[in-house]
Amino acid sequence: MQDENRPKPAKGLGFQPSLKGRALRLLSQREHSRQELERKLRPFEEVPGELSQALDFLQAKDFINEQRVLESVVNRRASKLGASRVKQELQAKGLDPQAVSDALQGLRETELDRAREVWRKKFGQPALDANERARQMRFLLTRGFAAEAVRRVVSGADDD
Repeated sequence: MQDENRPKPAKGLGFQPSLKGRALRLLSQREHSRQELERKLRPFEEVPGELSQALDFLQAKDFINEQRVLESVVNRRASKLGASRVKQELQAKGLDPQAVSDALQGLRETELDRAREVWRKKFGQPALDANERARQMRFLLTRGFAAEAVRRVVSGADDD
């Protein structure tokens, strides 16, 4: 028999994880920067300062690590995107500008090879007319490859 004086739980609420629990769940899916976690968890903060305290704890335990976020994005996105697009993603995560600049140096050195590989997978053959050439160039430019690298790849210069 149920105690009739005991309040019944509200329907649909159930268990609500703590901010730390929510942060750990997000971090288990992929690396997140502190700024990303703040943005995603801010709506769940009930007591002012609670979110900052939880993130400080996770950062102290090395669950939040800006260098790992940086490496993760570069490794995951560099094969498909140019340096400027990767830079944009890293800046959106609120990472240290100097660390972003250092990471992008290596990407710029391989920009032409990466652009050529993306072009080969998508198109595989040189453009037959000006419209097709423009389409191929737009494709590579929207993925953040440098204009000079795009021009060289689409024109077929320096083909191996």
